[in-house]
Formats: sequence, C-alpha cells, structure tokens
Amino acid sequence: MDKPLNASELVARAMGDLRIGLPVVLTRGGEGLAILSAESAGDERLLDGSQQTGAILALTARRAKTLKARLYDGDIARISIPENVPMTWLRSVCDPSTDLDYPMKGPLQAIRGGSADLCREAILLARRARLLPAVLAWPVSPAKGFAQINQLTCIDLEPEQGLVFDHSLHSAVQAILPLHGWPDARIHVFRVVDGSEDHCAVILGRPEKAALTRLHSACLTGDVLGSLKCDCGFQLRAAMTKFREAGSGVLLYLNQEGRGIGLLNKVRAYGLQDLGYDTVEANHRLGFEDDERNFVTAAEMLKQLGYSRVRLLTNNPMKVEILQRQGIIVEERLSLSVTRNTFNEAYLKVKAAKSGHLL
Repeated sequence: MDKPLNASELVARAMGDLRIGLPVVLTRGGEGLAILSAESAGDERLLDGSQQTGAILALTARRAKTLKARLYDGDIARISIPENVPMTWLRSVCDPSTDLDYPMKGPLQAIRGGSADLCREAILLARRARLLPAVLAWPVSPAKGFAQINQLTCIDLEPEQGLVFDHSLHSAVQAILPLHGWPDARIHVFRVVDGSEDHCAVILGRPEKAALTRLHSACLTGDVLGSLKCDCGFQLRAAMTKFREAGSGVLLYLNQEGRGIGLLNKVRAYGLQDLGYDTVEANHRLGFEDDERNFVTAAEMLKQLGYSRVRLLTNNPMKVEILQRQGIIVEERLSLSVTRNTFNEAYLKVKAAKSGHLL
C-alpha cells in the first residue's frame, strides 16, 4: 500500500476488531497496551489475556461505583485480576446483567498510581464501538512488534493526543419515498466516514426556510414494535401529525438506539429495569452515562440539506442547545404530546426529573 492508514481509519478498523472479539494494541511513547472487549472476546482469548503479566480490567467510574470499587483515576477504575480467576468472575465484573447470578465479586482491588491514559482511551474505543465500556488490558513491549507478530491493529497515539474519531458524514444517496399523505416525500441517507451507523433524513412537502424539524433517535422497540415501555413511538407519530398539520417538515432519523448505547445494551438496560432500576440507573450500572447520543451529526445533516434555521419538535432542551452551538438557529421549540400508560409512567417521570425533559 502506497499510503498508510490515517488516524481515524485505524480507529475505525480497531472498533470493528473489538466488536468481533479481536485484541487491539494502543501505544504512546514507550508504553504499550493490548486490549480486549470483555463483552465480545471469546472465553479462550479472554482467559489467555487475563493470565498475562500485569493484566487488569478497566471499567468506567459508573460501573466501578456499582461494584463499590475505589476510584483513583477519576472517570475510570483499573481493577486487579486475582490469580486463577474463573471466567464467570471476569464476565460478571464487566456485565451487570449477571450481577444477581454472581453477586460475590468483591472486594475489588483498584490500582493506584501510574498512568491510566491508555486504559481511558481503550474504554472510549469500546464505548464508541457500542460495546460495554469494560476492557481487559495488559502491557506489551515492544508494542508495535507484538501487534505485527500477532497481526493486530496498532494505534500509535501522539503525546497529549487521544483517539481520532471522524464523525463527518456525507449524503450518500437520495430517492423519492412515497408515504401516506406524502406522495413526493424524499429520503436522504447519510454515511458516516468512520464506518459507523448510517443516518437518514426524510423531507416532507416543501419545508419553509425555518423548517419544522424533528430529531428522532431510532427505537426499534417503540417505533416499529409499538412498545409501551417508552414514549419514542408515540413521539414519532405525534411529529408526523404535526408535519401534516403544517404541510411540510424535516424528519432526521438518527441511528443511535437506546440513547446511543445500541440495541443490545438497551435490552440489557431493560433487563435491569425489570429488577427495579430506573432508566438512568440502568445505564449507569452498565457503565454508560445518562445519554450517549451525538446530535452534532444532526446539525451537520441539516447544513448539508440546506437548513440553517429550524422550528424544533422536541421535549429535550439539550437538542436545542447542541444545534445552536453548531450554528443552527432554533427559532422555536414546540413540545410533543406524550401518551402515558401504566408501563411508561415511571420512565417519563425519570426523564423529567433526571434528564431535564419538559413533559
């Protein structure tokens, strides 16, 4: 190959490797770290990695607090792995869905001192790959030689610089998409440069300069299956009604299921909610923040579609703030009516109390 992969291309490859259970090597200066996703790696590979000298588990602060582990590194924790640890212990420390099956995991010994920078980057890589933010890591030296011998992706980070994620996107294709009441609707599909999920925009009628707009994050369970557990499907249908009343609209359908944690992790969170945790507590127990979505992408989609001003259909003030920071003028925020039922009542209360939604 005449031209080596650039930083963002290497990151995109590394995310794919982690998702299929392969190790990745991170290096900076004289330090090198091999990492594995604790979720996707097979038992044999995970057990082999755990037996390497200096092997640790790196977890987010959210997950570490759940496990009562000390936080010496601020936003993450590095956990020592006991000798001859069984596979069930490794899995259960990282995956909260097994907490009740394997409750006796501690006390956990958190590592204090030394640099946690590469572990922090490793967790970020797993999180962006829609995996549980928990990684098995062990030092390797020389790092580049280890990666080459084992045919592993190696990312050499510059001093004071983290992983480079390229979230830029382009309109890949568009076509007429006849919908009920909208025979001339058009769909635009946007492709993200880093190879992550595609997003789409649906243009209904001939939107005004300040287009009536809905930023809607994909929800298979609510939008398609009609789940009563959330309000997503109800909001999507309410937005379509608003578009019909106005005679036009722009729907951005963003492929960031479960507030950005992915479908698999969203269903994990559902399982935790079945045990009595609310939606925010469940995300924290998984190791995620309240909301992992990226609405900067939505702003870029609007710009490429030619819309710099919008009237936004949302109950979430954060969407307004992010669009405005990205140069999109939000002339008006219009609320969406929410259908309440026995199954989503508590969920809606948590969205209002903990996430600031105006319901």
